[in-house]
Amino acid sequence: MDGTLTVSPHDFDFIRERLGLPKAVPILEALNAMPEQRSEPLWKILNQMEIYYAGKSSIMHGVLPVLERLKARGAQIAILTRNTMPVVMQTLRACGIDHLFPQDHLLDRDSCEPKPSPDGILHLLQLWDARPEDTVMVGDYLFDLQAGKEAGVTTIHIDPEGVFAWPEVSDICIREFAEIETFID
Repeated sequence: MDGTLTVSPHDFDFIRERLGLPKAVPILEALNAMPEQRSEPLWKILNQMEIYYAGKSSIMHGVLPVLERLKARGAQIAILTRNTMPVVMQTLRACGIDHLFPQDHLLDRDSCEPKPSPDGILHLLQLWDARPEDTVMVGDYLFDLQAGKEAGVTTIHIDPEGVFAWPEVSDICIREFAEIETFID
């Protein structure tokens, strides 16, 4: 969602600093590895920060027409995120795209094991009675692409900078979401 459908206002280095975590460590995994008495107040801080950033989200260029075209064709679309459901809903409302996603197509970190686990994608494949070879995972970060690869679906890596740091898990590389239009029949 963040960085894929939306312009992400998140400052992950600031979040890690505020939580007392080392730079570049995955936040969820770091908090999950802590004893509950230490992590519980940090989860509350993280949730508050995520809600704050969600309210500042904006839709990425080209997202709405692509999603609307996919929906018009009868395609199933979903969000698989490491955020919580309140953050998902706040983000989608802030971007004006909440109407495009049925509730059961929104999977947060409490709905399934978070990415890079393929659990969320596998759940959606089962829900939709879809085949992996007919499914695409679009994402801007390594965990998105790893989850897609593990689930056996095609992965599309969005990187506005054009660096594409993870070619081993990226089937298609694009710089902006609107480029997906070229792959829609």
